[in-house]
Amino acid sequence: MASSNYTCLSRAQLTFEYLHTNSTTHEFLFGALAELVDNARDAAATRMDIYTVRNEDLRGAFMLYFLDDGDGMDSFEAASVIQFGKSAKRAPESTQIGQYGNGLKSGSMRIGKDFILFTKKEDTMSCVFLSRTFHEEEGIDEVIVPLPTWNSKTREPMTDNPEKFAIETELIYKYSPFKSVSAVMEQFDKIKERSGTLVIVYNLKLMDNGEPELDVTSDPTDILMAGAQLEGVKPERRSFRAYTAVLYIDPRMRIFIQGHKVRTKRLSCCLYKPRMYKYTSNRFKTRAEQEVKKAEHLMKVAEEKAREEESKARALVAKMGGDLSREARVHLRQVQDSAFNLHREAEVKKCLYEAKLRALKEPKEMSFIFGVSIEQRDLDGMFIYNCSRLIKMYEKVGPQLEGGISCGGVVGVVDIPYLVLEPTHNKQDFADAKEYRHLLKSMGEHLVQYWKDIGIAQKGIVKFWDEFGYLSANWNQPPSHEVLYKRRRAMEIPTTIQCDKCLKWRTLPYRVDDVGKEYADNWNCSVNPDHMQNRCEAPEQKQNVPVGLLRRDVKSHEEKIRAQEKKLEALKKNIPVLSQADIKKLPLEVRSRPLSEDQSSPGSSHRPRSPPLADIIKNAPSQPPSKAQGLLRKASATRSTSKVESSHTSISSKRAVATPGRAQHRPSASIKQNVVSSRTAAQPCTSTRHSAPMSTSTKNSPIKGAKTPQHRKETPTRTAQSAGMRKRNVTVESSEEDEEEERPRVSAKVCESKRLKKEIADVVEISDSGGEVEEETGALKDRGLLVEVKVNKEWYTGRVTAVAASKQLVRWKVKFDYVPTATTPRDRWVEKGSADVRLMKPASPEYQSPDTLGGEEEDNAAETGSTSDSARMEPDTTQPATSKETVDSLVVSLRNTLRYFLPPNYRISKEELSLMTPEELASFPLVRFGHEAEMKAQFTSLIKKYSRN
Repeated sequence: MASSNYTCLSRAQLTFEYLHTNSTTHEFLFGALAELVDNARDAAATRMDIYTVRNEDLRGAFMLYFLDDGDGMDSFEAASVIQFGKSAKRAPESTQIGQYGNGLKSGSMRIGKDFILFTKKEDTMSCVFLSRTFHEEEGIDEVIVPLPTWNSKTREPMTDNPEKFAIETELIYKYSPFKSVSAVMEQFDKIKERSGTLVIVYNLKLMDNGEPELDVTSDPTDILMAGAQLEGVKPERRSFRAYTAVLYIDPRMRIFIQGHKVRTKRLSCCLYKPRMYKYTSNRFKTRAEQEVKKAEHLMKVAEEKAREEESKARALVAKMGGDLSREARVHLRQVQDSAFNLHREAEVKKCLYEAKLRALKEPKEMSFIFGVSIEQRDLDGMFIYNCSRLIKMYEKVGPQLEGGISCGGVVGVVDIPYLVLEPTHNKQDFADAKEYRHLLKSMGEHLVQYWKDIGIAQKGIVKFWDEFGYLSANWNQPPSHEVLYKRRRAMEIPTTIQCDKCLKWRTLPYRVDDVGKEYADNWNCSVNPDHMQNRCEAPEQKQNVPVGLLRRDVKSHEEKIRAQEKKLEALKKNIPVLSQADIKKLPLEVRSRPLSEDQSSPGSSHRPRSPPLADIIKNAPSQPPSKAQGLLRKASATRSTSKVESSHTSISSKRAVATPGRAQHRPSASIKQNVVSSRTAAQPCTSTRHSAPMSTSTKNSPIKGAKTPQHRKETPTRTAQSAGMRKRNVTVESSEEDEEEERPRVSAKVCESKRLKKEIADVVEISDSGGEVEEETGALKDRGLLVEVKVNKEWYTGRVTAVAASKQLVRWKVKFDYVPTATTPRDRWVEKGSADVRLMKPASPEYQSPDTLGGEEEDNAAETGSTSDSARMEPDTTQPATSKETVDSLVVSLRNTLRYFLPPNYRISKEELSLMTPEELASFPLVRFGHEAEMKAQFTSLIKKYSRN
């Protein structure tokens, strides 16, 4: 139904205040200027001139010109410019940037208060005048836009209403800088081609100090952001020339600022060792779902129109009856043809809807391109484009977020189709924040893969940057401009330049004389030294970018079991399991797990299994050996025996009270229970009543000859309860009696484990707090050093967080900035001065910012010596700690074992045993009694093995 039928009803009107409100969407001023550049690009312009003209009578004292040679607009197209939200470019498959019909108005009103547009197309010349000054002085609340049109050949007005034309031109002469017809025609003459557009923004917005927001005087070849610039601001945020250079992922338009050509870039051609990664995901559905809903709505509307027209045709046939006049037949045929056309249109829209519905289920594919910025390593991060237009720049992902120099200097580029992610109206962000975060996460994963593929970490990060002239420790410092380093960088990144005539990109061959050469603005293919590419007719060569593949780390079976055990422990801490109802609350993978061997056997369902020797070694404490180790030895000798014995006595007495029907253990079983307690004391313990189920590999590797403590036969009730627990596949307390029996035993083990952990931690605390050991050696100054450590043939950067010293050596605890896999340790004890440690920067008590990380090769040589990479021994990262740490933990375990099993009147006392060295312990003559001798033999062989390493 036509809108003319509702002329008497109220309408929503665009008020004058909306012009200002609409402009505030542009927080980034260069983003507002880029809106006018985008319009020229969408109009197929090949040249865009941006310049300023002085005019002291206007606010800001200059006008800003945007001139292009695009398609231009006729009077009808120019009229659509002043309609907010209307755009002829809006289409799902469109590659044009404009989608909202708002960029010209919001961008120009953000720069200044007024703009005037001159456009030519074919035989028409039109002018669009949007002035807030006019509205303010006239006191008009509605938005009024004069739009006069002239004939481009005769320069005569083209109008059916001369009065309207006269009012429009009079307003332009009064409120614009052009006060006459001749002045207006001079602006049309600046459009040299048959078509094109000129936009002039004036009465510019000012800062609080009265100066314009744009600085056009400091650099006569550029437009800068006015005001004091903070340190570390990227060049694209203070220079409009730098911003337009990377504004499009594949520039096909020459841009001139203040008469000087912008050296536009194809970022992928400006990077060292570029590599492409294909990325496919089903997560990006928001934009596609919107298109499906829109297509469904259009389909239903078309079907409804077709049904109405068909119904109208049937009604007309019934009404005609026997009337066979010519006029009646013509009218019927027209209605039937209209119904047929509407039905066909409905079918087309239905097919379109079904196609979009199918596309919704298909995964979206994108290409990530990564490369190293060796020209300016501090300009790293991700450049994210939408339909070839820059949306976000310098986005940090993956390891770059952690502040270290791992993956530093790497630039990523991705162009996102409009159907995948939709940009916001100001084209500075994306509308769906959740999907955008998922994109950044995926780019971070691919960035880690790229870092592995190019092998910088294996070579050494500091050494890599030294090759390209980065000799300063400050990350933000530019590289050396010596000829040697300039040639080195030029060899890796060939010059890629755009022809000024055909706009094709050409890659120039490397020549020593061309290093540092400045090319003319009008460079063209005829001066190309490559004879295969010295003609504009020659096809453009595609960039040969290697394709990489993301390799995800597959967790081993043991790692999966370990993760499940941690999850189970966390659940046990937070969820009490006291009844069958509590069991149902647990996750399925926890409820369905089978019991371990010791849990499923009668009489031992509540007794934690003693860990085998492999677990003792694996979970041994990882502190470095030092003089403070004597404190641990003496404390272990005096405190461990008494506490364990008293704990066992307490447990036995309480068990006898709690279960009067159960006989006491035999003496040999009691002694062996103490052995189990001493071995398990070194293991981390929790406050829960049950231990996590052991892994398969652990369960099948008990100590050779170990005996399980013997128990009396259980009562029938007890046996039935154990069988019931086995049937449910969970460890649940069956009565208050079991709970009372179990609590003392777990409590004693918790206390014993905490005590040993505290004694072990004392050694590290003495080292960390700068105690006697560090004061004697003067090693406290080493804390805070930036170093590189070689692990698995790769160099990782980190910082010294703790120091431990002895008479023979000094050891550093290095916390790494970033490690790529879960198998690589987050920190590591290393020996100072070894071949696998390189100093990066002098010691500093305070942590430095990530931008100041770096290193000097001279310092590395002084600290580590000049040994070649090939001669260095690679550390064994399959062990949980270094060999010294393992030996130390084994010695402690062996000493504790010997103390418990020495005969009462043996010739060596327990105090003397505590002071014996590892070598003396290894040769200690022990009478073979029981299985303890075999255990001691295993410890001895392990000590000798690790001592040799």
